[in-house]
Amino acid sequence: MDIYLVNSGKCDFFDPSPPLRNALYRNNRDGTFTDVTEKAGVPGRGYGMGLAVGDYDGDGFPDLYLTQYGRSILYHNNGDGAFTNVTEKSGVAAPGWASSAVWFDYDNDGRLDLFVCRFVDFDKSKNKFCGNRETGERYYCIPRVYDPRPSWLFHNNGDGTFTDASNESGIGKYPSKAWGVVATDINNDGLMDLFVANDTIANFLFGNRGKGRFEEIGLLAGVGFSADGRPRSGMGVDSADYDQDGWMDLFVANVDQEMFALYHNNRDESFDDLSVPTGIGAATRLLSGWGLKFFDFDNDGNLDLLLCNGHPDDTIEARFSQVKYKEPMFLFRNTGSGFENVSRQSGPVFSRSVAARGMALGDFNNDGAIDVLVAVNNEAPILLRNNSGVENHWLGVRLVGRKCNPDALGALITYRAGDLKRSRFKVGGGSYLSSHDPRVVLGIGKRTRIDWLEVKWPQPSGAVERFTNLPIDEYVTIVEGQGIKQ
Repeated sequence: MDIYLVNSGKCDFFDPSPPLRNALYRNNRDGTFTDVTEKAGVPGRGYGMGLAVGDYDGDGFPDLYLTQYGRSILYHNNGDGAFTNVTEKSGVAAPGWASSAVWFDYDNDGRLDLFVCRFVDFDKSKNKFCGNRETGERYYCIPRVYDPRPSWLFHNNGDGTFTDASNESGIGKYPSKAWGVVATDINNDGLMDLFVANDTIANFLFGNRGKGRFEEIGLLAGVGFSADGRPRSGMGVDSADYDQDGWMDLFVANVDQEMFALYHNNRDESFDDLSVPTGIGAATRLLSGWGLKFFDFDNDGNLDLLLCNGHPDDTIEARFSQVKYKEPMFLFRNTGSGFENVSRQSGPVFSRSVAARGMALGDFNNDGAIDVLVAVNNEAPILLRNNSGVENHWLGVRLVGRKCNPDALGALITYRAGDLKRSRFKVGGGSYLSSHDPRVVLGIGKRTRIDWLEVKWPQPSGAVERFTNLPIDEYVTIVEGQGIKQ
């Protein structure tokens, strides 16, 4: 896995000197990386926000969609170590303030479409004063002072171009202040839904009703507001079947005093917030959360949860004694019967406070233990090497779609190893402004054999394939309809 880091450079309100650019780091396969940004042609140079990676044209090479304030960029992977800016031709510039984005196949035609979160209506001419009017001191504006704007949905035409389907799909009817998004399937109907975290207005849950139409059901589903009916400051999101009941659950991080939300799926398009009974609510009451993800850090077969935190206002400590700008990260281990906060015993980095923002998962050294990269505001990023996952056995799986979308988003992997049976659904996106290792690592604990593995491919094929005689402690590629490629 290589690394792409997004910087926030020149725009109408910011002109850094020296100029800032993004950075593409090529993995040298020895624990080090080389900066190849200029050679690859992906400097960005705008006020960058986030990244979505996906093979939108099915040529086998991952493409980069860079979200920015002002205008976003689609970099097409040429397959020779370089990229071409195809934003104009493709029609996905998304002018405005774009934040997170996600590739997913919403109409099951086998091609990756693109959803782009839009934050508030803002440019330099619309800047508002937030702060102490007597002293003139400015500080962070809570987004409720700015107007919302609809997010974008772009349909992949299959010829390198996209059609703006925002209005036709129904998504354009809902002005947003969107930060995070995850594509998942909340009702097991084979259609990918979208959970969108909004800041100071209700979160959106766009239920995919087929034929290119979405219905916004956040309020009815119980994920739009807090338990007392208030909008929160939603930022990072994710979706996973953390309790293995066969239904996808949701998670969203908020700011201090609001608690984060763990939404358990009731199997009827409604959810219950279990953050308080799981202990996550109390642990996060004074935190503000951004990057987050469910993943099995110790390869025991259960999906754990990592939370990266930091307050949005760098002057907050001058006004509130309990709340800090820099905050610690939290790691919750899934015991199979609940979540246990194991941050203190998981390494000295968890006792360090940082202004964390984006967070991406990726096994950069291919040892099967999923590593973590954390983007930090105004500081160097943090690359966390996972030393726990190597203590247990695992199988890494890269899925390649042929009839379904190339990245096999929406696939369901089920596997058995002795008394352990687990399922993993391949979501699109998740976290905050970040994109992740497309491979799925299946942990089996101390067991030394995987009895079988099944892949239920997304539509339009929907085929189910079963595999036996599987290796362990290595990566394999499974190509739809063609079996395992070592």
